[in-house]
Amino acid sequence: MKSIPIMINGLPGNVSTRIADRLVDDDRFELLPWSLTGPEIEQGEVAIGPVTVRLVRPDKKVASIEEIKNTRSRFITVDYTHPSSVNENCEFYCRYGLPFVMGTTGGDREKLVETVRQSDISAVIAPNMAKQIVGFQAMMEYAAREFPGMFEGYSLTIKESHQQGKADTSGTAKAMVRYFNALGIDFSENDIIKERDPEIQSGQWLIPAEYLGGHAWHTYTLLSPDQTVKFEFTHNINGRDVYADGTAAAVIFLDRVSRKGEKGTVFSMIDVLKGRKP
Repeated sequence: MKSIPIMINGLPGNVSTRIADRLVDDDRFELLPWSLTGPEIEQGEVAIGPVTVRLVRPDKKVASIEEIKNTRSRFITVDYTHPSSVNENCEFYCRYGLPFVMGTTGGDREKLVETVRQSDISAVIAPNMAKQIVGFQAMMEYAAREFPGMFEGYSLTIKESHQQGKADTSGTAKAMVRYFNALGIDFSENDIIKERDPEIQSGQWLIPAEYLGGHAWHTYTLLSPDQTVKFEFTHNINGRDVYADGTAAAVIFLDRVSRKGEKGTVFSMIDVLKGRKP
């Protein structure tokens, strides 16, 4: 299989760097030496394995994209930037015909989807790139669809913990709220308990010290009205390697459908897992 050229945006951020470190050693991909970054980053370079990647500030991105397109007529963009940049980045990718995988959470998600649908490209957009977590969400979606109201009257507690630098509430936790609502529970995204304090994460949550800088722990607790029945679902991720694996699968999927001329379509990680358009 010919290597797929990819541009990973968000360097030198922790998540984007880990994704890049994993994919640069994968023969299925060719890491391009450019990365769109934030205004707070000084213009410079970062070494990702054997590739020296130029960091491109927002005021230079138009010129850089034109330069990249002169060297690669086709490539897949991977976005692990910042929640505040999600919609602006999406508009930019659509304007310049750049199919993209959006792993960044936050932003106006409805606008994000609509922008792609009105464009000449397609994208994979997912609040979580971990394939196993996405599979779990698919099971919850099935339960919500087939057994509406099953937990009516139950109370719900959702706790999520991520590294201190994560600005927004977990996109995965937000998605789960919708499934629990359909299952009969009155709960809003504002009720999610969000933890970002390393001392609490270490002392109360017992998250290993080596993963305080990169983890995703979630617990969903359901309690019956008389408190005699309790259901609890937990998924804890230490590190970021699982996201790299999912991102690789999303890139391969998007490259395939884009080569077939798919335009204006938003795919989810469920579509990636199925390997076909729904």
